Amino acid sequence: MRILGIDPGLRITGYGCLAAAEGGETLVEAGAIRLGKRSADGAVEGGLAGGSAASVSERLVELDRDFRGLLDRLRPEAVAIESVFAHYKHPATAIVMGHARGVLLLAVRQAGLGLFELRPNEIKKSMTGFGHASKEQMQEAVRMRFGLAEAPSPPDVADAIAIASCGLDRFRLGAAGVTPSRGGGGAARSVARLPEHVRIQIGNA
Repeated sequence: MRILGIDPGLRITGYGCLAAAEGGETLVEAGAIRLGKRSADGAVEGGLAGGSAASVSERLVELDRDFRGLLDRLRPEAVAIESVFAHYKHPATAIVMGHARGVLLLAVRQAGLGLFELRPNEIKKSMTGFGHASKEQMQEAVRMRFGLAEAPSPPDVADAIAIASCGLDRFRLGAAGVTPSRGGGGAARSVARLPEHVRIQIGNA
């Protein structure tokens, strides 16, 4: 069983791919899709440095393209994604997250994959035992669980790994009735061959 965890966003979308192992789980690959800004000549750049922000529609096109690329390469049997949440101090966050989630959910369903939508508090409690853990606590919990030399950065990557882990727990419990629709096990591509705007971090380095 291979599951891809996604922490959606329109600037940075974190992802983490886990494979079920006897008595636990192994980290296959994790990283962040960084959605670009415009350069002076109007082209959309991969990085976030310099230029004016790309439009929402342009970022959604980038996200759709790169996420579908991840699905084709990593070949998960299911995807776990954080559900929409709204905070009274940051009401726009839910709107921005909703844009990204719509693109991701469509791609998952069109690929015929299993889907888990997980609440933020559930994810934090699953990883740390505390439903209101800070980003730093989540990063450290992920580092310790998977024996990483450093905590995953940016925090979106750690969150995505935690989302995948929580989704894998759900799968084992059969809570969502996910039926794998295609085999996983595709070999991970090396860092050097990935698009420049997708930063990859391999576990247990």
